[in-house]
Amino acid sequence: MTSAEAVFLRDELLDLLRRESVSTRRVIEAVPARHLNYQPHAKAMTMRELAWHIAQAEPLLLSVIAQGNWDGIDIDPTIPEAIPEILEHYDRELPIGLEAVRAMRVDLLLDTYDLFGAKDCLARRMFYVPMHSAHHRGQLSAYLRAVGAFVPGVYGWSADEREAAAGKS
Repeated sequence: MTSAEAVFLRDELLDLLRRESVSTRRVIEAVPARHLNYQPHAKAMTMRELAWHIAQAEPLLLSVIAQGNWDGIDIDPTIPEAIPEILEHYDRELPIGLEAVRAMRVDLLLDTYDLFGAKDCLARRMFYVPMHSAHHRGQLSAYLRAVGAFVPGVYGWSADEREAAAGKS
């Protein structure tokens, strides 16, 4: 990979995360307060834990990428009690993480790192962040459907949005 390709890939992935954050935020925002403790299985996270995991992970993973390792990265085990607090964290921390990666030196993007279960140049390891987010956002959408809550669309309209547009809800 050339320096120009690494910068292009970094910038495209950061722009993807910024664009996807709108949908991520909408899915988290749709979590009803009365279902924060919903848990589809004993091994699964609660809805509140999953919403927090998504909101905390994106900025955290960007910090790991910007630094190239987990050294000194503090993961606060405290989970906010309510969705507005979770969204406040996401809204505050995501731009910081995006900017930290955007400010990286190009040579660091080309270096090989062992991050997130694979070893490759850092520019390619960045793919992990949007894939992780999409996975858990889909999981949270399934939780929303299971409790009968409104499910916002992510890639096009959801069934709930189509019904609302047709005046059926």
